[in-house]
Amino acid sequence: MAFFKRHTSRWIKGLLAITVASGLLAGAPAVQADPIWDQWKAAESAVNRGKPEEAVPHWKYLVEHYASSGDWQSAALFCGWLDEYYDSIQDYENAIYYYELENEYWLKFGKDWGAVDIQRAEQIRTIADVYMSSPNEDVVRRQAAPSNGKLAKFEPEYGTYIGLYSEQDPAMQNNFTKSEALYGKKHALYLAYSPYDNPFPKQYAVRAKEAGSALQIAWEPSKGLDSVNDDAHLREWARAAKASGIPIFLRYASEMNGNWVVWHGDPQKYIEKFRLVHDVMAQEAPNVAMVWSPGDVPAYSMDVYYPGDDYVDWVGVSLYTEPYENGDPAQSNMQATSPIERLDSFYKTYADRKPLMLSETAVSHYAHIPQESFTDYGLLNLQRLYEIMPLKYPRLKSITYFNVDLKDRESRNNYLLGANDAMKALYSQMITAPYFLTKVEQGAKPADRTGHVKLSVSGENLFAGKTKITPWVKIPDIYIGKIDYSINGAIIRTETSPPFGFELDAGDVPDGSSLKLEVYNRNGSKAASRTFSISSEVSVAIDGKLQSYEQPPIIKEGSTLVPLRAIFESVGATVSWDAATQTATGSKGDTKVSLKIGDRKAVKNGQTVELEVPAQLINGFTMAPARFVGEAFGGELQWDGKSRTVKIKTADISKAKAASHLSSSKFALSDKPGNEQVQEFSGNTMQIQEQKPDSLESGWLYQLKVSFKLAQRSFKAVASLIYLLLPNSIL
Repeated sequence: MAFFKRHTSRWIKGLLAITVASGLLAGAPAVQADPIWDQWKAAESAVNRGKPEEAVPHWKYLVEHYASSGDWQSAALFCGWLDEYYDSIQDYENAIYYYELENEYWLKFGKDWGAVDIQRAEQIRTIADVYMSSPNEDVVRRQAAPSNGKLAKFEPEYGTYIGLYSEQDPAMQNNFTKSEALYGKKHALYLAYSPYDNPFPKQYAVRAKEAGSALQIAWEPSKGLDSVNDDAHLREWARAAKASGIPIFLRYASEMNGNWVVWHGDPQKYIEKFRLVHDVMAQEAPNVAMVWSPGDVPAYSMDVYYPGDDYVDWVGVSLYTEPYENGDPAQSNMQATSPIERLDSFYKTYADRKPLMLSETAVSHYAHIPQESFTDYGLLNLQRLYEIMPLKYPRLKSITYFNVDLKDRESRNNYLLGANDAMKALYSQMITAPYFLTKVEQGAKPADRTGHVKLSVSGENLFAGKTKITPWVKIPDIYIGKIDYSINGAIIRTETSPPFGFELDAGDVPDGSSLKLEVYNRNGSKAASRTFSISSEVSVAIDGKLQSYEQPPIIKEGSTLVPLRAIFESVGATVSWDAATQTATGSKGDTKVSLKIGDRKAVKNGQTVELEVPAQLINGFTMAPARFVGEAFGGELQWDGKSRTVKIKTADISKAKAASHLSSSKFALSDKPGNEQVQEFSGNTMQIQEQKPDSLESGWLYQLKVSFKLAQRSFKAVASLIYLLLPNSIL
């Protein structure tokens, strides 16, 4: 039957099954063997009659029997029948359960034969997660930090370096300065390959330095590990690396877990040589970070090569995403496998203590052996590589794309971005995000100080102003027909192709809202659905700068309450608190305001002001109506409903902007309490300083001393400035 073909093609397991059956026939006494043998025969009979569903209870009985007796080999084999059956009828939940159980039993048996089962389990697993951008640096920094809190050499605080192997890209080659023209952005590092016996690849380092970039060097001992010694060659190479004057990621003897490299096969010698290279670089080249970088397969043979935390700065991995194994349709079909799950186990093993990099990675968009285009596949997985992996794995801090068309060699896949307009456009679009870093430096982080957090299914998800929503969606049908996004039951957006994700404004998300994600396959059938609680917070921006408060603003009885002390102090006022009377008082210059908790009336310079709602104590913070707080010292207040932002323009900034049309003049002003003194400005740029008055009796008279070029100034311009600076009481 068709659903048994993949299972029976595993010839090792097939031979084992025969062995197990033979053991039953020739082994234990009949009184003990008969019940088990009866289960075997009943299952086989059901399959032969074309009724595999009737074999299921017998297979389950046999799994439990063999597992309870510690016969992991037999238990794994019968799990194999069950996972294949459930997979064939698209009962993916049960199929995944038995695939994972089969792998567990093979590992207990001491074999890694369950790797293919885990791969298949991930292929049919449905995922519908959502991430959103967040400016909360504490959270973003914490999830990207190592367990010991100490960043490795050249490790960003958060964010991901973008790297490129461009040597075989006809449009770029090793002209690293071209990356901005070709892809719209500089890259932080470039990849070069160099045999161990060759001198330091100075020409690559020079090109990288010209581009303001770092260099990743894949240093390959092609004559074997015995050729690596602490000798003149190694020392000279290290000194040349130091002399390059750029950060270098030294990926020494990578992919050591694969039998396709000559340095494979002797883990102890590998560790010895890796440590030797590390020690020499530490002595001679402090600008070199050591990268230990296996291939992602075979997965179970890499750990024995790990040199130890003291000898490794970064952990890397080679990981390629392609529709067919080795580009050959006759081998495994890999279209249901994404790059995400292939990193998962590796990440969990090393990321708590080392920053991770994809040392070399790529996504195929064309398979040369069948001459088949895979643009849709390429776009889907390219987005996963660059927009999902850094979000799901925040300690993934560098990605280097292998930009090559391997038409006639190795995998026979085309990864070259420039060979596919859609792939190149998507790549260029994605890397514009500030999260992708363009300069290697200790503790680097995105210019916008923004990261990403995963939405919680059970908790509340809060954002302010605007957030980028990015779904991580995978379905057994592979290709996504469409994704519908709904807020409180109303569809707000539909997407049918990558890149999936959109910006969500706070004004579209009332308090207590729900965000629903509905995923459909290309046949129009719903494949996944998930709902998240989501709410937006009220933001405060003072003179265009967003503020962050321990107690955020809230809305009560239709009025926005904001933290009084924090905002008053932001505009230069002093604040006092009388605990006995529960009264807060703010003073700035000649203006004094006070309000009492629970009272709808405030006092400004002795005059009563009616409040929209009374001031309240919330979590120990005095919260007062936004309009009163924003305008208390002459500021202007606006409400931006789209972003749910209280925008406060201080009196100081308002006056400065009104005067900015004057271009190169100097002023000397005697100050009025609470107002600014314009010292000098040139063109449209003003320098504003707030000064304390000499005394309260200094009066309201401004002495204006102006020097200006008659050819560039007019009486009207000067008059407008005088008008601006006069107090309201005089006007």
